[in-house]
Amino acid sequence: MIENMNELRSFIVVAQTGSFTKAAARLGVSTSALSHAMRKLEEQLKIKLFNRTTRSVATTEAGEQLFKKLFPLFESIEDNVNALSTFRDTLNGTLRINGADHSFLYAIWDKLLAFMQKYPEVKLELTSDMKFADIVAGRFDAGIRLGKEVDQDMIAVRISEDMQMALVATPQYLEKHGTPKSINDLTKHQCLCVRMPTSEGLFVWEFRSPKTKELIKFTPSGRLIVNNNFLVKKACLSHLGLALIPKDRVAEELKTGEVVEILSNHAIHYEGYHLYYPNRRQNSPLFKALVEELRV
Repeated sequence: MIENMNELRSFIVVAQTGSFTKAAARLGVSTSALSHAMRKLEEQLKIKLFNRTTRSVATTEAGEQLFKKLFPLFESIEDNVNALSTFRDTLNGTLRINGADHSFLYAIWDKLLAFMQKYPEVKLELTSDMKFADIVAGRFDAGIRLGKEVDQDMIAVRISEDMQMALVATPQYLEKHGTPKSINDLTKHQCLCVRMPTSEGLFVWEFRSPKTKELIKFTPSGRLIVNNNFLVKKACLSHLGLALIPKDRVAEELKTGEVVEILSNHAIHYEGYHLYYPNRRQNSPLFKALVEELRV
C-alpha cells in the first residue's frame, strides 16, 4: 500500500527529467528530500525503480514499466482537474513543447503570445532543439516540425504557412568573390555549412529547377561549419560566405540591403510546421485550446 500518493507524482517527475536535481527544482523540494522519498517508495514496493550514478538517474526496467502505466493516469487526472476551470471561464496547467528555434521565433510566436494572454493561468515550457526529438521519451506534450509525416500513433496539425528558403550573401562578399549565376558556380564559393545534430552530416542545400521544377541537391563546403542558424546568419553578415537560410530570418536585412538574395529563381519552399502529439492528448481541454490557437 502506498502511504503517500505524492511520492508517485514525484516518481513521475524524476523519471521525466532523469535528474533528482532538476526534479527537485520542478517540485519545489530539496534534492535530499526527494531522494529520500524515492528510496522510501522503493522500500514500500520492494522494487528498485532507479539506477543511480553520481551524475544521472535512470529508470530500471521495472521503473520504466511503472512510469508508462502511471504517466497516462496522472495526465488524465490533471486534464480532468484542469477541465473544471471551464466553469470559471479559464484554463490552467502546464504544456511542454519541443521545436526548432525558427518555429518558435518566426512561425508561431505571435500565436503563443495570444494564447498566454487569453489564458493567464497556463504555463508554457518551450524547448528549442535542432534535432528531431522523441517527444514521448522526452516527456513533452507536443513537438513541432516541418511536414505532416509522423508516427502512426501521433496526430499532426498544420500551424504555419510554407517555409521559404533564400540563398543570401552580403554585397561586400559578392563584390570580392563575384555573384554565382548557377548552382554549379557555388563550388567556387565559401558556403556556410550546418552540421545536423541527428545524422551529424552536413545540411544538404536544396533548390528547384526553374525550367523542369526538379529538385536539385547541392552539398556545400567551406571553411566554417556551425550547428545552428543563428551562427549561420552571424557569419553571413560578417561577409564570410553564402548562406541558405529561411527567408524570414533575414527579411529585415533583405529590406535594408545588408544581404542580397542569389539565384532566387531556384529558391525552394518546404511544407509548413505541424504540431504533432500523441492521440491521447486530443481529449485534454487545455491541449484542445492550444491546438485551436495554433492551427492555420
